[in-house]
Amino acid sequence: MNLHQFKHIYFLGIGGIGMSAIARWFLAKGFAVAGYDKTPTPLTQKLTEEGAHIHYEDDVNLIPASFRENRSETLVVLTPAVPVTHQERQYLEREGFTIQKRSQVLGLLTADQYLIAVAGTHGKTTTSSMVAHLLHHAGVSTSAFLGGISTDLGSNLLLPQAEEERALCVVEADEYDRSFLTLHPDIAVVTSTDPDHLDIYGEKEALVESFRQFVSQIKPNGFLILNHTADQSIAEAVPSSVTVIRYGLEKEELRAGEVQLAEGAMKFSAEGRNFQLPETALQVPGFHNVENALAAAQAVSLVGVPEQKIQSGVAAYTGVKRRFEKVISIGKSVYLDDYAHHPREIEAFLRSVRALYPGQKLRVIFQPHLFTRTRDFLEGFARSLELADEVWLLDIYPARELPLPGVTSELLFDQLNLEKKRLLKKEAVLAELAKDLDFNVLATVGAGDIDTLVPDIKRLLEEKAHVME
Repeated sequence: MNLHQFKHIYFLGIGGIGMSAIARWFLAKGFAVAGYDKTPTPLTQKLTEEGAHIHYEDDVNLIPASFRENRSETLVVLTPAVPVTHQERQYLEREGFTIQKRSQVLGLLTADQYLIAVAGTHGKTTTSSMVAHLLHHAGVSTSAFLGGISTDLGSNLLLPQAEEERALCVVEADEYDRSFLTLHPDIAVVTSTDPDHLDIYGEKEALVESFRQFVSQIKPNGFLILNHTADQSIAEAVPSSVTVIRYGLEKEELRAGEVQLAEGAMKFSAEGRNFQLPETALQVPGFHNVENALAAAQAVSLVGVPEQKIQSGVAAYTGVKRRFEKVISIGKSVYLDDYAHHPREIEAFLRSVRALYPGQKLRVIFQPHLFTRTRDFLEGFARSLELADEVWLLDIYPARELPLPGVTSELLFDQLNLEKKRLLKKEAVLAELAKDLDFNVLATVGAGDIDTLVPDIKRLLEEKAHVME
């Protein structure tokens, strides 16, 4: 398929983080872009400002007439989150429009480029944004499609500084719905293969098999950069000409020297395949983020970025929105926000918080994401959240799912072995927080819509600053 046979690009679910990056690419290339999403967000507002026509009702008549009347010149991009009962989807399918999943379009956009693809059940957004940042910082002409808003780039899309026949491209490779199987990378990074999306895969073995398929698609003479915690059997699936580089904080071929916490930064050196990194200060906290930085540094070194540029790029990296984001510090107290929604992610986040703020009273406000994930990892969620002193538990955010009988936040609440724990409605958080500021570190955690509370919590803490001092 030649994308340039189309003039109009219509997105069903345009506000998704991955969908919006592709929409931005089409806008930048001069295509007419429109779309539907469930609710307005800062992302959809930004897309509107950039020229997209977006509506929020499931109404065929709201699809621009120029799109409906020029079927052969209109490409529909679909996210799996849009149900088959959606009226616009049914209309577009019935009328014979060309419909492609987001992952298929991403595969088309990157097919002729030198591709660095970052996969993993967690860690992929931070690592891919690090790779894009390091390349951009080094002056390498790069495009990037990210699964989060890079605070360095101010976007989830990076466009190359110059058009080249075979440009360098960085993508976040999503395992959900086996989306990453449309990609054929030159360099693949796999950060983790912990069980997730069992509503799709059924069991961990099927998830691991999809990662094996993904790495089998690495191009000849390419590289697989594999985290030591990932299922090592996937390395057996790479083509014979592909080089496997394993990484971790210690012992692996790609490893860090002693990691030290100093003034809120993670200080470390690194040694990898044909490169060494002198002591570097990573401003984004977390031992897991040091591992992410190792993988990103190795990936860009493989495409020729010199060590000095890598070192200065790592030091300049400021992170991704909602990934260990420090929202505000007030006196001796701090408010953090993080996207963690899997037990391993929560554990990594909270262990790093404990290391960064030793002995401090930690309150976590957590919104579970998906009924199936809550059911499948109930004990894991409970044990990871017990790293906090106190947990406020919100209702499960359903996203694409319908409720499951008996699967509620109360089920998780009962598993928590904590003296201080509360069940709360999201709407009650601000009022309850105003009455109880007994913490040193506050963290909002989750992948649903808990982030909509962040500005109001920040404002409340600023107003109550004198109480906390």
